[in-house]
Amino acid sequence: MLTAVAGVLGTLFAPLVASRVTARQRAEAALADGKRRNFEERRAAYTSMNRASRHFHTLLKDALHRLRDGVYTDEDRVQLEVGRRDYRDRYAEAQMIIPTTVINASRDLNTVLAAVDSAVKRIDRGRAAGTENPEQVLLALKAAEPKLTAMHRIMREDLGISD
Repeated sequence: MLTAVAGVLGTLFAPLVASRVTARQRAEAALADGKRRNFEERRAAYTSMNRASRHFHTLLKDALHRLRDGVYTDEDRVQLEVGRRDYRDRYAEAQMIIPTTVINASRDLNTVLAAVDSAVKRIDRGRAAGTENPEQVLLALKAAEPKLTAMHRIMREDLGISD
């Protein structure tokens, strides 16, 4: 008799147990999907931000060399402005999805790049502050290099990439 009751109960509860297991598997799959999407979004944001930061840094360095040599042209100005806007857009987009450690590193870099960009514009317009000149600003731009490296390292660590 006990065996018959156990058999009937097993038959009745089997679909419920199977349903719970399936629901749990779906929830785990959705969680894994969300984590994967989050990782992919961060990786894409980091790639864009890293590329734009390095490109803007290079454009600033080129502008300073050209200003120093007296060959800075309207085309150079346009390229620098396009690079600045791209950098600004990538920076703004990334801020929506990246962790605070990366935001802080990018903010440190942004402070240097923005100051150098302002100096380039002042020098170009003949309104250099005090003794500000391309050589001096190139030295200030050197401060961005370790900040670029630090930001890159922090991004890689956040993605779980170690050297």
